[in-house]
Amino acid sequence: MRVFIVVTLLNCYFSYCSPGATQNATGLRIAMFDVDATPQPGMAMAFKACERRVELSLRCRGIVLLGADAPIVLCAVDWLGIGNEGHDAFRAALANAAGIKMDRVAVHTLHQHDAPICDFGAEKIMREEGLSTGPWNGDFARDVIQRAAVALRECLPMAEPVTHVGFGEARVDGVASNRRIKGPEGRVRAVRYSKCSDPALRAEPEGVIDPVVSCISFWNDEKPLAVLSYYACHPQSYYGTTAPSPDFPGIARFMRGQSLPEALHVHFNGAGGNIAAGKYNDGGHDNRMILALRLADGMKRAFDATQKTTIMAADVTWRTEPVALQPAPYLDEVKLREELKELKDAPYLYLRRADRLAFLLRCKAGHRIDIGCLKLGSIRVLHMPGELFVEYQLAAKAARPDLHISMAAYGDYGPAYIGTATAYNEGGYETSGGGSSVGPQAEGELMRAIRKLLE
Repeated sequence: MRVFIVVTLLNCYFSYCSPGATQNATGLRIAMFDVDATPQPGMAMAFKACERRVELSLRCRGIVLLGADAPIVLCAVDWLGIGNEGHDAFRAALANAAGIKMDRVAVHTLHQHDAPICDFGAEKIMREEGLSTGPWNGDFARDVIQRAAVALRECLPMAEPVTHVGFGEARVDGVASNRRIKGPEGRVRAVRYSKCSDPALRAEPEGVIDPVVSCISFWNDEKPLAVLSYYACHPQSYYGTTAPSPDFPGIARFMRGQSLPEALHVHFNGAGGNIAAGKYNDGGHDNRMILALRLADGMKRAFDATQKTTIMAADVTWRTEPVALQPAPYLDEVKLREELKELKDAPYLYLRRADRLAFLLRCKAGHRIDIGCLKLGSIRVLHMPGELFVEYQLAAKAARPDLHISMAAYGDYGPAYIGTATAYNEGGYETSGGGSSVGPQAEGELMRAIRKLLE
């Protein structure tokens, strides 16, 4: 009788009281990782070398979903971009740590400009040409990749059960505006950048944007575990300093983390390639906090509007669709190599030609970029490359109004700006030789993948 009582009590404990009880019921778990991605003084950033560290660090953080077939890894980094071979290396390291194939890993940046940029293909080209690697020096990036992989591996045994998934959205006012100001014939007559000192351009209408921030949350009953937010806008208030900064999206994320400390907050930049804060930002330093407060308020209202639904491992799937993006016709290997040599003493910005050459060589080798889609019941999250125009995000939402759709862009940064087909005939920085590494054919290939993944 005593043995029977002890066994019965143990069964009750493990069935109802242990942390794994809910896990056994739903089969879905979540693990979370977070590492510092802030360069030290003397290290390279995209525009200038880092000279000092400031109040808020840059983060590399993400989640691992377990129980739905093989694990799924989603990662967001406070850097300007991670492209080409650098993007491959980042995904491969996280995949190895999770024991999965690379196509189940999505790595994105938030695109802050006072931050590093990573492209091992560009770094290799600079070394081959006998040039200083400048912002393409990958030593720090490799360190962050290694630490992120270790953090991911170590977080797996601490995965928590997921019983519910939540979705909420809210409008954000006074942040996003379209960069491309068109004239009466539909041609771009001016570009309203992230900071705009021209009152006449700031007075122009917002233009085509997606004003909505969406929040996807994972819960263990009443306990929020992780909150993923999505908003389409260039993240710059001001930049070109010697101090790394997560800028206003990172500050908004930090504020939400302080208000809801029990959950890990991961932010993704949506299709904000042609979207910026220029209408509401003249470059004054005070505007950084103003924009952050507006975005944080939208994040809070989206979270407050969350509708939770129960979720099982069977409700979660991950699909990918590889796409072949054609390089822009003006990308020529010989000319790009000549320009690199001519610009060997130029400021950091003009060394971007190395990543364009790396992208061109990958295209010639037949490389394809994975477009990913996460399904969480009636929620879909599309994982896209480059500085994608907002029209792709709006088209995805319009294609399936019966679903809750969010989009994370700034995945593989190799293509740089990706406009719509018509945008390449309208002029403007983004779709000219100054911005995009692909051409108008990109729209057809990307929309094919989006439609297929949303079927």
